[in-house]
Amino acid sequence: MAQGRDATSAFAWPLRLRLTLALVVNGLLLLACLGAALVVIATSHHTREQYARLQQLEREQQQLQTEWGQLLLEESAWSSPSRIERLASERLEMRLPDIGEVEVIRQ
Repeated sequence: MAQGRDATSAFAWPLRLRLTLALVVNGLLLLACLGAALVVIATSHHTREQYARLQQLEREQQQLQTEWGQLLLEESAWSSPSRIERLASERLEMRLPDIGEVEVIRQ
């Protein structure tokens, strides 16, 4: 009977080592999977935040583009030749010179 115990204890030691090694490997794999899952979650969250920011910036760009177009129209209205001529004659009392008043200077 003593030899029976020795035989089972001789096989028990490598079996315990294998179980312990398997548990460590499984634990490491579980930690790796959890780490990868957390990285995926963080990346997805970051991507959603960046996409929302992109949409906000695109809306702002569209508003600025509209405002720029309106400012160009306003500038063209303020700088039209007919308006400038009218203001020159009304406010500054300017007029076109007669033909006799024009002098040509040549060098």
